[in-house]
Amino acid sequence: MQILKQEQIIKHQLPELGYAYNSLEPFIDTKTMEIHYTKHHQAYIDKLNTALEPYPELQKKSAPALLKNLDSIPESIKAAVRNHGGGHFNHSFFWPLLRKNTPVTGKDIEKAITKKYGSYENFRQEFTKASLSLFGSGWVWLTIDKGNLEIIQTNNQDTPISSGKTPLLAIDLWEHSYYLKHQHKRASYVEDFFNVINWNKVNELYINSNGKF
Repeated sequence: MQILKQEQIIKHQLPELGYAYNSLEPFIDTKTMEIHYTKHHQAYIDKLNTALEPYPELQKKSAPALLKNLDSIPESIKAAVRNHGGGHFNHSFFWPLLRKNTPVTGKDIEKAITKKYGSYENFRQEFTKASLSLFGSGWVWLTIDKGNLEIIQTNNQDTPISSGKTPLLAIDLWEHSYYLKHQHKRASYVEDFFNVINWNKVNELYINSNGKF
């Protein structure tokens, strides 16, 4: 087996959040943001790093690279990579999507959404419907594949990139994302989520969607 130099080893780390924990108030509360970011996301990272320790050849791969090639992951750690690597990637993707006061109006992504769904309001209704019908924990995504927009659900920490789709927008529907503020009222959380979508970031992802993670 080739021995990797230390600098080739990737120690997965918590990414910069980029804003204060209270930046999304009153729609996402400060305490939820702090716990979600520093505890839940960090736990996925720690467990992913632990799972990869016996496999130095895998330690030089990014989370997206691991998740896009799950069939190549040894069976002994495949579930851990899928769950904890997925948790790391999904949350790293999610944080930059959150910001107040970045409307969709006039952006390329609005034009694409209107072409696909008839109007932004129709898209919002379809995205909300998918979010409320997801059973248990997971995510709802707006993805693009060969130019086609699609709203999809994934369970647990599964991610669209494992099936070759490019994500543009995501909502975390695990209860730890909203329970302190909304308790069991997922619908209220989803409604608030639409007030903190960073459409600048979604638009950037859409424009660059020919690229790959």
